[in-house]
Amino acid sequence: MNVDPQIFILFSLGIDVLLCLVLVFLWWRHNDEKHALAWALGQFALTMGIVSWKLDPGYLPRTAMAALTLAVSMAGFWAGTEAFLGKLDPARLRRAVAVTIGLGSACYGVFVSAGAVIGVVTAFGYAVIFLWVGWRLLSQRTGYRFLAWVFLLRGLFNLANSMHLVPDVVELWLMWSFLVTAASMLGLIHAVQDKLQRRYIHAIDSLGKGFLVTDREGVIRTANQRCVQLLGAPGLRQLIGSNIGDWLDGTTRHTVAGHFQRFADAMTYPYVETTVFRAGTGAELPVELIASPHYERGQLFCMMLVMDITDRKKKDDQLYRAAHYDNVTGLLNRHGLGIELDRELALARAAGQQCAVLFIDIDKFKRINDSFGHATGDHLLRQAAARLRDCVGEADLLGRFGGDEFVVVLPALAARTAPARAADCGERILRALGASFDLAPHAITVSASIGVACQGSDGAEADTLVRNADIAMHEVKKSGRGQLRFYDAAMSAYAREALVIDGALRGAIATGELRLVYQPIIDARTGRLDKVEALLRWHSATLGHVGPDRFIPVAEDSGLIIDLGAWVLAEACRQLGAWRADLPQLAMSINVSARQLLDPAFISLVEQALADHGLSPQRLELELTERVLIGNGEQVRAALARLHDLGVSISLDDFGTGYSSLSYLTQFDIDTLKIDRGFVTGMVDSPRSHALVATIVAMGHSLGMRLVAEGVETADQARALDVIGCHYLQGYHISRPVAADELLRFAASRSGGER
Repeated sequence: MNVDPQIFILFSLGIDVLLCLVLVFLWWRHNDEKHALAWALGQFALTMGIVSWKLDPGYLPRTAMAALTLAVSMAGFWAGTEAFLGKLDPARLRRAVAVTIGLGSACYGVFVSAGAVIGVVTAFGYAVIFLWVGWRLLSQRTGYRFLAWVFLLRGLFNLANSMHLVPDVVELWLMWSFLVTAASMLGLIHAVQDKLQRRYIHAIDSLGKGFLVTDREGVIRTANQRCVQLLGAPGLRQLIGSNIGDWLDGTTRHTVAGHFQRFADAMTYPYVETTVFRAGTGAELPVELIASPHYERGQLFCMMLVMDITDRKKKDDQLYRAAHYDNVTGLLNRHGLGIELDRELALARAAGQQCAVLFIDIDKFKRINDSFGHATGDHLLRQAAARLRDCVGEADLLGRFGGDEFVVVLPALAARTAPARAADCGERILRALGASFDLAPHAITVSASIGVACQGSDGAEADTLVRNADIAMHEVKKSGRGQLRFYDAAMSAYAREALVIDGALRGAIATGELRLVYQPIIDARTGRLDKVEALLRWHSATLGHVGPDRFIPVAEDSGLIIDLGAWVLAEACRQLGAWRADLPQLAMSINVSARQLLDPAFISLVEQALADHGLSPQRLELELTERVLIGNGEQVRAALARLHDLGVSISLDDFGTGYSSLSYLTQFDIDTLKIDRGFVTGMVDSPRSHALVATIVAMGHSLGMRLVAEGVETADQARALDVIGCHYLQGYHISRPVAADELLRFAASRSGGER
């Protein structure tokens, strides 16, 4: 082999410089890869030493260059290795600079005094540094064993060269020198690039997200270890090159291609999709795929982050359930029911079918909460929900609308069958909720009121149907509860009027729109004026005259009856006080609602009104209807007892209608019975009516009660009532309701005992 040593050296030096430039480029490209710069400096210094020594250019001082390049080269390889291992800090670097200067100076002194040892010392110096680099890489277990062994081999070669153990054959020396140098330099370049790659992979893995790159067919080109775990693959080697669909049950290659097409057609990136991975174990893993485009040689690849969203999905499910389901009963809540009802109505419209909405209210539920506590109330609601589930089908919707209100939706009903199906379902519900509830240690019986609205005839939208069913349910409440009623348009008209009346009534007291009129009640035998009944009248500035039959029910529903009742009580007592001089024995009768009577402040208001106007309690009579007495028995009994102790009289109005029960007469402290006008009207012409009124009067006498006949409109009725022993008469035959000043004239006309 006949090789010109200088040409071979130049070729080898050119390769060294090129590899050094690659290392410098890696440092420049990534900025923080300082070990690449240090290794490049070390190799470049070694190359310059060879140039100055082997090629002997005349313009370079050989001895100084030998010492300088040896010191700089050893420092470069040391610094590069320490930086690569992460052990180089500023303090050590400063000490290394000082050592390098000292080493260079010492080498220069030795080389000047003994020029023959320059080659031996240089080879030995490189042997030491290369052996040290190899040992450091092996001892730190960095994973770069090949590079470590290359440096150990390079160090041994230089050690052998310093001991003159390398054959003198130039070609063989050059060959070994080139191979070892090139291998070590390539190893350094690979180490730098591998460290960069590991850093990026570690950065992606540290995010806890899977990372993969797929082509159009779904073949995985790149992936990280987290992706191996998410896909359930045995290892990274088996994953790379496989189709992503092969690792997921129920996912075909057509499905994978469809995802890639959606990704490719996306208008904006990253493209995000949520799906469920089903691995071979059968476990389901919700994931989010965040895809961005990646091009290689003009070909589009899908670069994806695969995020395990199990925890997020659980939180989303919890938030969804909290937003759409009731936490007491587990049923749909108002919001969730509205969404489902909208969907069912749309399906029914498209199919030419109907839905029926049943609005269910548990009667007097507030009494259960007040008496036994909210925990017991919640227990009843859960039991009621369970009974309602048994009354509806699997396809039917059931939700808790709020408080003690439930809604049932019967979907997909054949046209014109909705009313019958709703009625059947409603009857089942009434029977189910009417059975006793076991709320240990109590057994409680309740009833329910149900309103029904049907799609088409009663509305097309969810809000309209629920509102109309609610209106129908409140109509049931007014007529006695425990029934089912279908919506009709008249109910809605009443509801709209009630809203208008409620709005106007709220300012009626402050604007002075209310007034009282007084209907006389006379002694049936003497014709003397003994009592008056105060009756409320309202002339609204916007609505004109509004009858009591229109505004009193609205006030009852809205709670305004409390304020109205307080005003009536105060005004009636004020007027009674004003009549003290002219009518000192006159008694005032005032109507009281259930809400007023059960209001904790009511008794105090009565005491205050009497005291403010210096009235005896015996001059005040409170009229109650029979409806006030049903329900809340203990509270009513306690309130009546306190009023009775105070000296205020209690009158039972409209006796004989509605909920009449003889037991009321013994259970409650009642002083007066008012016989309903319905019995009085027919008593002259109907012996049965006459006998019934006579029986009521006789019963009142036996119980020590006073009797008042309402609706007396003829003299014959007045005489008949007097004959059977009725104490007082009230009606248009006596007088219509009159203003306060007219009452005085009426009293004066009766002072002679006129009947």
